[in-house]
Amino acid sequence: MSIIRKTLQFILPIYISAGIMPEGGWGRYRRLWRRVVFLTAFVSITPLIIMTVINYYQYKRVFEEELIYPISRLTSNTQHSLSSFIAERRSVLDMVVRDKAYEDLTNQEELTQLFRNLKESFGGFVDLGIIEADGIQRTYVGPYELKGKNYEDQSWFHEVRLRGIHVSEVFMGYRDFPHFVIAVMHEMETGGFYVLRATIDMETVNQYILSLALRPASDAFLINREGVLQTNSRFYGKTFDKINLAVPSYSAKTEVVEQYDENHTHFIIGYAYIDQSPFILMELSKPEEQMKSWLSLRNDLLWFLFISLAIIILVILWGANYLVRHILEADRRRAQALHNIEYTSKMASIGRLAAGVAHEINNPLSIINENAGLLKDIVTMSDNFPRQEKFIKHIGAITKSVERCSTITHRLLGFAKRIDTQIETIDLKILIQEVLGFLDKEAKHRNIAIAYHIEDFLPTIESDKGQLQQVFLNIINNSFEALNDGGRLDIKIETRDANRVAVTITDNGHGISEDDIGRIFEPFFTSKKKQGTGLGLSITYGIVQKLGGEIKVKSKVNEGTSFTVILPVKHK
Repeated sequence: MSIIRKTLQFILPIYISAGIMPEGGWGRYRRLWRRVVFLTAFVSITPLIIMTVINYYQYKRVFEEELIYPISRLTSNTQHSLSSFIAERRSVLDMVVRDKAYEDLTNQEELTQLFRNLKESFGGFVDLGIIEADGIQRTYVGPYELKGKNYEDQSWFHEVRLRGIHVSEVFMGYRDFPHFVIAVMHEMETGGFYVLRATIDMETVNQYILSLALRPASDAFLINREGVLQTNSRFYGKTFDKINLAVPSYSAKTEVVEQYDENHTHFIIGYAYIDQSPFILMELSKPEEQMKSWLSLRNDLLWFLFISLAIIILVILWGANYLVRHILEADRRRAQALHNIEYTSKMASIGRLAAGVAHEINNPLSIINENAGLLKDIVTMSDNFPRQEKFIKHIGAITKSVERCSTITHRLLGFAKRIDTQIETIDLKILIQEVLGFLDKEAKHRNIAIAYHIEDFLPTIESDKGQLQQVFLNIINNSFEALNDGGRLDIKIETRDANRVAVTITDNGHGISEDDIGRIFEPFFTSKKKQGTGLGLSITYGIVQKLGGEIKVKSKVNEGTSFTVILPVKHK
């Protein structure tokens, strides 16, 4: 305050002596100059400081999220892979004991062939054995001499007897190398039981861990519920060593937490319990290295704030003088400017009403589209991704739906800006099937039969795909509302002549009365009482006319309705 007052006392006498400011207007102009400086400084500097503080915390949060998200994503993906790996082998063993007879499994040649098939089809199997109810291994296929081994006193054998299936922790056992076993019990119809036991090579599991492509400050490993390593760790030693971190509490989903070990090392930890197994997947990352870039950015923000404040104050002092000298000219122009602003604002508001809605919808659509692309990249880049083809198919459906929504919002912008029709080559059969795809679940739920009658060698047409989708969706929706459960919908596509194609949609619903059929294309006319707006068929009629076609309707009460849309092959 004192600095500004001294500046004011120094500058104003100079302005008066130079003739810039009249001496008689000293008090008025001094107050005006002071208000301009104070208010301009307030509205300029305050938002800058607020935005700098907001950006400070936003950037910090983004950096923290950039640490957490990759850990969460990689941990989740690896957890799904490991769960699928174990579940797949559990399922195949369970299928074997259900499908194969006991006599086949105890036949050494049959068991040897089964073991070869499992190794070739699934991989990871080290050996395979049949253990009878007394704990003796009756038959065995593998690289070790384990036939006749007695497992009656083994804890896993008792668990299999109680639960019917068992996935063990990693152990050394007779084989003298880290492995784990999957055992499945099967009760025989004649009484008694036997156990099919398979040893799984941990090298296959290690490959999933190595596929994470960890950074130098990161680590990933498996532990059991007691915190004992099941795989080697970069930070905590080899298999069977105990880590000096607390075992995370159980969660059905992937979790990310911050934790310090006994050496006070700060870690961000992503962990996930592997389904139906004793394993816990953990990924650790030291955040210090990644936070260096945040500290650099923080210093840049502070320097930006200080330099901006200095420039703003200088500009405000110069601007206050400029405004005071030109205040009279501004007053003369104010009335005209206010009139122009009012008119411009009124016109802009009309555009903003439509454009604002479209803009708010387009933003989440863009995010959906980008994430769908990212999901597709993740799926296609993974050789062992389960159900890859199905995932890619669903991602394609998401992308098409986003494009359709974008087209709709693009039309909404027509309130603010003229948008021309987009003409493209269209296969009507594919277009109709795409439209029915939106109603497929309703058709199945209501047991509505849909029949196609499509002419051979049907020509493609040139028209606006988005608008035609809206036309046929409106018509088919009306047909569905007219149909009772178990009704029928017939769709016929044929050529009328060399220049026109006709699409006829016929239902066996309740039909339209003779009094109403002449008015169904009128705006706001509806026979649905409280449910309808009366705009669907009116908009449909307008679109067909705009595309150079025509629409006809035939109907009988309690027999059904038939809509025929005739479209030109070539757009004019």
